[in-house]
Amino acid sequence: MRFAVFILYSPAVRFRKVTIVGVGLLGGSIGLAIKQRHLADEVAGYVRRAASIVECEKAGALDYATSDLLAAVSGADLVILCTPLSHMRDLTRQLLPALKRGSVVTDVGSVKASVVREIEPILLKAGAQFIASHPMAGGEKNGVSAARPDLFANTVCVVTPTSRSSSAALRKVEQFWKALGSRVLRMDPRLHDELVARSSHLPHINAAALANLVLDPKHPKEQPKLCANGFRDSTRIASGSPEMWRDIALCNRSELSRAIGGFVKELGKVQRALKNSDAAALQAFFTQAKQRRDGWCAACPASTPDSR
Repeated sequence: MRFAVFILYSPAVRFRKVTIVGVGLLGGSIGLAIKQRHLADEVAGYVRRAASIVECEKAGALDYATSDLLAAVSGADLVILCTPLSHMRDLTRQLLPALKRGSVVTDVGSVKASVVREIEPILLKAGAQFIASHPMAGGEKNGVSAARPDLFANTVCVVTPTSRSSSAALRKVEQFWKALGSRVLRMDPRLHDELVARSSHLPHINAAALANLVLDPKHPKEQPKLCANGFRDSTRIASGSPEMWRDIALCNRSELSRAIGGFVKELGKVQRALKNSDAAALQAFFTQAKQRRDGWCAACPASTPDSR
């Protein structure tokens, strides 16, 4: 079933303990927002490197961080997976011995169908609930040092429940994201992946391809000197985590491949117009793009953080 519904009620949620598995930009921002809004009595974090514990303490994103996954998860009412997509299933299996029955697990991954398919059965068997989430917020800077508590303000967060989802767990997750400042959009996992392939994943492929092409050292040495604000703005997201975007591209490869095909087709129209010196076609191309983007910008909430 393909559907999308905005959730409009006011948040009212508080947890005894929230555990963030993976404390980078998103995980750190979630921790800061939870603490600022007093949404939990305790905020714990799991990190892989001992050095990250110090970084988390310095950022003030958690009450404590540890490289002991079971200790981090023990007693948590809400567990948030903020790791690369390729790590989620293994970490979910590893945390099961410490997972409290009745707890709720969510994530921040940019792909939903495969995550739901892999993780939901594991957690249901363990007596927990999985409600997949995708907060449309982020940036090109990585790490907890880049985290900020307002990262989710005026953003959309997609939740993708299934027929096996508990209504109580779904309500808790939706209220949680509302409390962080997001507008919650409920959507089928497959529809989510189709839409973000065009609006989020394709732009990153474009930015990376443009950076690779224009900044190729085979070009004359003067080339980078002629890259101004337009190039900087168009390629900003190419500075994002290669590991994260590798996982996103692979996990959503079918939908992303179709989106790339559509983009290549659109570029083909421009190429034909240039070949034929078709001024009318070029005018129509740029006019339509301006109208559509201006209309989209006019409908966007003010001060929306960088999305992904």
